[in-house]
Amino acid sequence: VMAEGAGGGPRLAELLAAGRRLWEEVESGTEPSSGAPAVQEKVRQGLDALRRAAAMVEQLELFSDNEELEEIASADLKYVPLPALLGALTLRQVDPRRRLEHLQSARHHFWRFLKLCSGYGLGSFPLPPAASPTEDNDEPGSPAPGGPAAQPSLVAMAASRQAKIERYKQKKELENRLASLATFVESEQADEDQIREFYILQIQKWINTSLEEVESIDQEIVLLKSRGTSKQPSAPPHGAPRQARAPLKPFILTRDAAQAKVFGAGYPALPTLTVDDWYEQRRTHGLVASQ
Repeated sequence: VMAEGAGGGPRLAELLAAGRRLWEEVESGTEPSSGAPAVQEKVRQGLDALRRAAAMVEQLELFSDNEELEEIASADLKYVPLPALLGALTLRQVDPRRRLEHLQSARHHFWRFLKLCSGYGLGSFPLPPAASPTEDNDEPGSPAPGGPAAQPSLVAMAASRQAKIERYKQKKELENRLASLATFVESEQADEDQIREFYILQIQKWINTSLEEVESIDQEIVLLKSRGTSKQPSAPPHGAPRQARAPLKPFILTRDAAQAKVFGAGYPALPTLTVDDWYEQRRTHGLVASQ
């Protein structure tokens, strides 16, 4: 596929290569924080390139629900993981106020990729729901996440753990095989079968990543929404608000006027009050009850 953008812009292959390169730089970057301006600029540029590439794939109708995997040209297989790359970079955006929006957007990209792979028979995996569990439970009266109905059984937990172990083993095998094929493909010494195997292995690697990310996203969405409901502002207390009390200034408290004269002479900077004066002053300000 050598399609060009409107006005002689970058070709599809160039956009994909640019997006993938920027994603790899973000993933392996040495910046102390993913929120660093330099990192976020790469995320922005990568998303821009991949979105343009995805739009071109749609226009060219590279993939169809009515075709088999064997009908896809080997050179076109490298565009299958495009939605997963979009999802991965979407997750690297840093803006706490839009975190939920970014999570839902990334999940949509990962799910579209998994659905495409499922349609072509690439990998055997259960396709996650199209929407996150909390999006289905937003109506009033629906059970809250984590309720009795949502508690996973021990059998399901054991099966999930076993599936994760299997995915981890497959991931390591895939990475080893990809590394050995990459040198041939990048040096353009690979034959047709090796090129096809290389791209299919890349797709399978992204399938594992996408399944893990969807699971992680669903957990974070539940957490974000539960935190959102717990942060509802509490109602102000009933009754008139208390007036702010003026801070007390330091003074010398004496038993009678005679002591006031004696102690006052030693500390001219501090006012002196007898107990009766002090009590009367407090009563005037409403700080003690009248007799």
